[in-house]
Amino acid sequence: MSKILVTGADLAPQALALLEGHEVVYAGKTPTEDGLIALCKTHDPVAIIVRYGKVGPAMMDAAPSLRVISKHGSGTDTIDKVAAKARGIEVVAAVGANAAAVAEQALALLLACAKSVVQLNARMHAGHWDKATHKSLELGGRTVGLLGLGAIGQRFAKMADAMGMRVIGFDPYATNLPAYIQSVDLGTLWRESDAISLHCPLTDDNRGLIDAETLAKCKPGVVIVNTARGGLINEADLLAAVQSGQVASAGLDSFAVEPMTAGHPFQGQERIVLSPHIGGVTGDAYVNMGVGAVKNLLAVLAQRATASA
Repeated sequence: MSKILVTGADLAPQALALLEGHEVVYAGKTPTEDGLIALCKTHDPVAIIVRYGKVGPAMMDAAPSLRVISKHGSGTDTIDKVAAKARGIEVVAAVGANAAAVAEQALALLLACAKSVVQLNARMHAGHWDKATHKSLELGGRTVGLLGLGAIGQRFAKMADAMGMRVIGFDPYATNLPAYIQSVDLGTLWRESDAISLHCPLTDDNRGLIDAETLAKCKPGVVIVNTARGGLINEADLLAAVQSGQVASAGLDSFAVEPMTAGHPFQGQERIVLSPHIGGVTGDAYVNMGVGAVKNLLAVLAQRATASA
């Protein structure tokens, strides 16, 4: 019986049902690199389903039977794809499985920033009534710039368009975009956006893309939303821009180091709305990502079996 290692504590029952005939090994809720390497040495899995943690060369070398690494979601930046390719290990992802969930979280964060939802809630619970003094940002008629126009970005764009927003976006790989998305260069996106939402994978080319230089090119009072990867943003530069007012507010669901630890500079900043990288964590997305990850790895294993027959 071949073994499948899951770098997490569970899989959706619908995904597990597809793995009948395989032994599933779980790494737990907070797997460490050493722990994952030990599990690979003990169980020698043919496939790894990646939920949490990173998969690097040492982990791959500890599992000589490993044939496929399947991401429980769409982002594969936690997998060393160069090392995998060098070892003949295929990397696959459940692209689009959590698109609706993440796009909705991005919209929720944008609305929370524009309407001061968190601050007003705290004020109301403290007994204040700020109707005479508070002004929210109206999004209808304003421009939202999207970095990344894949399944999630386009889903978000559709909702923003329905709210009456002008949607512009930058994605050198996107084709056949709907009419309500205007493709622009980065210079135009920085210059014209009232809000910017990130929906792109993290690569060596775009790491720290949102920094002091790019934020200075934006409109004063821009809103920044990130439900993609924390490494896309230089966190110190964003904090400085929020404190100066160049950025009116930020809604963040991903961070450079996760989980966020106590004392992080973002904590206590009332104009930064935080959530613990749960954009893709809904009941529906949990099932979709699990089923997608399993189907992807089974397809690779079937292809390998056919090729070696």
